[in-house]
Amino acid sequence: MVMKLVIVEDDKLLLENLSFLLQGEPEIEVEGAFLTAEEALLEFDRIQPDILLADLKLPGISGIDLIKIIKTRYPNTDIIAHTVFVNESKIFSAIKAGSCGYLLKGLTTRELVENLRHLHNGGALMNARIARSIINEFRDENGINPNPASPWEMQILQGLEKGLTYNELSENLNISCRTVYIYIKNIYQKLHDRNRSETHYRSAKKSKLTAPRRTELHSLIKNIQ
Repeated sequence: MVMKLVIVEDDKLLLENLSFLLQGEPEIEVEGAFLTAEEALLEFDRIQPDILLADLKLPGISGIDLIKIIKTRYPNTDIIAHTVFVNESKIFSAIKAGSCGYLLKGLTTRELVENLRHLHNGGALMNARIARSIINEFRDENGINPNPASPWEMQILQGLEKGLTYNELSENLNISCRTVYIYIKNIYQKLHDRNRSETHYRSAKKSKLTAPRRTELHSLIKNIQ
C-alpha cells in the first residue's frame, strides 16, 4: 500500500533533498513539502497524509505545537519527529504532544525509508530512552491520573528500557511481534491522552484561580470610585 507523506522542514535544501529522494521510492508519495507549520496546516485538510515527518525547530508555530495540532485534528495521521540531535526533553515533549517516535536527521535514505515503511505497515518506533521517559512519566505521583499502563504494557516498557529488541520481547513474552507493536501504540495513545487531560486540568485550574481575582479587582475599583 502506498503511503502518503508530508514533510515539514525549515531547511530548504534538506527539504528538497528529502522530497526528491523519498519521492523516488515506489511505495511513497510525497504529497506535501513545506518550510513552515503554517504552510502545512493550510494544505493538511486536503492532503490528510498517512505520515507526517516534522522538524522540531520550526519558525513561527513550533514543531511541537504543530504535532499537537495535527494529533488533535487528524488522529489517524502518524507523526514522526525529525531532529538533528537527541535533546531528550524536547523529544519527549514532542512524543507527549502526539508523535509516535523520532528519527535523527542524517540517516541514510534506506534507513529513513525502512523506518517509515515499518511505521506505515503497523509497526512502532520506541527505544530505551523513550521507554524510560514514559515509565517515569507514568510513575509521576504529581500527575492527575494514576499509572494508565496495563501490566503487559509495563512489561513491554521495562523490556525496551533494558535494550531488548521487538523480536526478543516477542520471544520472552510469548506473543507475536504484531502484538508487541499494538501494545506500544496503545502506550503512546495513553501517554497522549494523559498529556491532554493534564493540560485541560491545568487550564481549568488556572481559570478558576484567575476569575475570582478579576472579580475582586473590579469590586475594588468600584469601591474606590
